[in-house]
Amino acid sequence: MLAASALVAGLLFGLGLMVSGMADPSKVLGFLDLAGAWDPSLILVMVGAIAVSGVGFFAARRRTVSLLGAGMQLPGARDIDSRLVGGSVLFGIGWGIAGFCPGPGLVALGMGEAKAVVFVGAMLAGMVLFEFIEKRRRAGITTPRDGARSR
Repeated sequence: MLAASALVAGLLFGLGLMVSGMADPSKVLGFLDLAGAWDPSLILVMVGAIAVSGVGFFAARRRTVSLLGAGMQLPGARDIDSRLVGGSVLFGIGWGIAGFCPGPGLVALGMGEAKAVVFVGAMLAGMVLFEFIEKRRRAGITTPRDGARSR
């Protein structure tokens, strides 16, 4: 039942991205081009998404299990640190260059968009690189350039 629910939710999300234009990089880049031919239409998509998710998060805070009986796993971290800011900056740069973020990139890949192949490949490479760096960080392995010892 969980897998079927995830499939339906993913299909609805993908359909929403296609209908809203979020899977079209030219539409997204038009939204991000504040100094040029700015297209503000995606603000409505974002406001709608924030409203729906806000209601969902508010309702989820009061529950210990989901509607399907799975344990609730809400984000716990609320700190704004250099890793969050750095990740946000990298995300914004990637979004501005490609016109995709992960969800729309996968939808565009499924639609056969050639640019999405490059984007998804770069996204996967970035995920692998992050995991490699995180494993080294957790193990306490640093580089001599960091001014610390190396194992």
